[in-house]
Amino acid sequence: MSVKIRLARHGAKKRPFYRIVVADSESSRDGKFLEVVGTYNPLMDPAEVNLKDERVKYWMDQGAIPTGTVKTLLKKQGI
Repeated sequence: MSVKIRLARHGAKKRPFYRIVVADSESSRDGKFLEVVGTYNPLMDPAEVNLKDERVKYWMDQGAIPTGTVKTLLKKQGI
């Protein structure tokens, strides 16, 4: 079982809001997840990112792999 840190889309049509979640790589995009570790709102100017730094580091130490978009967000936050 491979674990990934990825975005789960929420919000209305044309008004996206994302949760940053830790999930099994085989589960669907908005399906089952292990933990919510943050949020991402691209509609704000600048985009608003809230993260639980300690939990993200914990999951990465356990072997969770961030997706490309999440990796970019983590770099911008300095993690």
